[in-house]
Amino acid sequence: MPAPLSASDLPLPLLHRGKVRDVYALGETELIIVATDRLSAFDVVLPDPIPGKGALLTQLSNFWFAKTAHLCPNHLLDAPLPVLLDCDIYRLRSVRCKRLRALPVEAIARGYLVGSGFKEYQATGSVCGLRLPSNLQLAEKLGAPIFTPSSKAAAGDHDENVSFDAVVALIGRDLAEQVRAATLAIYQFAAEFAADRGVIIADTKLEFGLDEQGKLLVMDEMLTPDSSRFWPADEYVIGKNPPSYDKQFARDYLESIQWNKKPPAPHLPKSVIYGTIARYAQAFTHLTAATNTQAMPQ
Repeated sequence: MPAPLSASDLPLPLLHRGKVRDVYALGETELIIVATDRLSAFDVVLPDPIPGKGALLTQLSNFWFAKTAHLCPNHLLDAPLPVLLDCDIYRLRSVRCKRLRALPVEAIARGYLVGSGFKEYQATGSVCGLRLPSNLQLAEKLGAPIFTPSSKAAAGDHDENVSFDAVVALIGRDLAEQVRAATLAIYQFAAEFAADRGVIIADTKLEFGLDEQGKLLVMDEMLTPDSSRFWPADEYVIGKNPPSYDKQFARDYLESIQWNKKPPAPHLPKSVIYGTIARYAQAFTHLTAATNTQAMPQ
C-alpha cells in the first residue's frame, strides 16, 4: 500500500482545508485542489487516513468530468500542474481548476430510497418535501430520480435535507432550476453508464459554482465512492442494504460500535482501513473498465 497523505503541504496560499480536500490559490483566478487520504463519516473526519484514497478519488472524478462535459461544464483547466506537484505523492491526487463562487447547497440526486432519504420517508412519507408513493421498501428503486438537496453545514455540524423551495430562497429560482436540471441529467447519464458495467448508482452528491460571468459549473468531485452509493447489481435485493463499493463499509463499522457521531472520532481497525480502499478500488475498476492503472494502490 502507498504511504497515506493525511494533509498536504505546498508552498502556496492555503485557502481551505476541507474534510478531504486541501485548496490552494494559484494566482487570482485558479486553484490547486489536493485530495488527501482523509476519510469523513457522518460529517466528522476520522483519525485514520485510507492509503491511496485521494488518488483514486481524483482520477475517478476526472474520468466523470470528461464523460459529462457535454451535460454541464466543470471547473477543470486544460493546463499542466505546476512543477512542484510533479512527484509521486501529489501527481495523481491534484487538479488545476478555475476559481469559482461555490453555491451554498449540496445537490443530491437519488434513484433509490436509502440512507437519510429512507429515514425521512419512514417518518413523513416524503423526502425533501417530495411526496413519494406509500409502502416503499429500503433500497427500492424510485419511479424516476429525484432531486433532494441538503444544506452545507459548517465544520463539525451535520448537513440537513432541505426542500427545493429552500434552495430557491438561497440562490434564486433560475439558478436553483439550473442546478436541479444539471444534477438529474448527470445522475441519469452516470446511472445508465454504470448499469452497463454491473454497478448501481443509488445516489450521488454534486457541488456547483459560478464563474466570473455567472455561468454554472460543476466542481469539487464527481461520482466517487465518497460522494455516491455504488452497489454491485448482481447482489442487489429490495428491502436490505446491498454491499457497497463506497464508504458505507466504514460507516457500518462505526454504527456497530455505537459511536455518537461527534468528534473525536474513533480509530479504525486495519481490517476496515484496508477493506475501505479495496472497495474504492473495485468501484474504480468496474466504472472505468481499468485493470491496470497507476492510480490504483499497489
